[in-house]
Amino acid sequence: MTMGKIIFYEDRNFGGRHYECSSDCADFSSYFSRCNSIRVESGCFMIYERANYMGHQYFMSRGEYPDYQRWMGMSDSIRSCRMIPMYRGNYRMRLYERSDLGGRMMELMDDCPNMMDRFHMSDFHSCNVMDGHWLMYDQANYRGRHFYLRPGEYRRYSDWGGMSPRIGSLRRITDFN
Repeated sequence: MTMGKIIFYEDRNFGGRHYECSSDCADFSSYFSRCNSIRVESGCFMIYERANYMGHQYFMSRGEYPDYQRWMGMSDSIRSCRMIPMYRGNYRMRLYERSDLGGRMMELMDDCPNMMDRFHMSDFHSCNVMDGHWLMYDQANYRGRHFYLRPGEYRRYSDWGGMSPRIGSLRRITDFN
């Protein structure tokens, strides 16, 4: 049984050439030149503006997105995607104030809508995701640019795609309709 299925369309309102995907794809620029609409039939995905999971990231859950503004896209350029595997279990992440998992450590096991309110700081230079899959946002209340974190060590903020160490909020990915 397939855990997820996403369909990318060249034109708005699900028109033009399309490409179906049910797994990670590091570069699908050979399948289409632009992406103006997306349909997520099942599962959750992160889509990326550049190949090899680089550039702006967008979280996509089940639903229809008839134009790129619906997923808050900056342009019609989508070049790679990751399927977020279904996860049922505990969630745990450690955030560090310095690179290479150094300095003070803060641990999270649940969603955090405002890092500054909870920890009295918002700059974290590294993290270790022990359990679960997370979305990190650069602004409080799950707004702004967001980044997908799967289990593993992120020794500096550029490892998760961040342009700065600022983290406004964190949310567990639990929506797998």
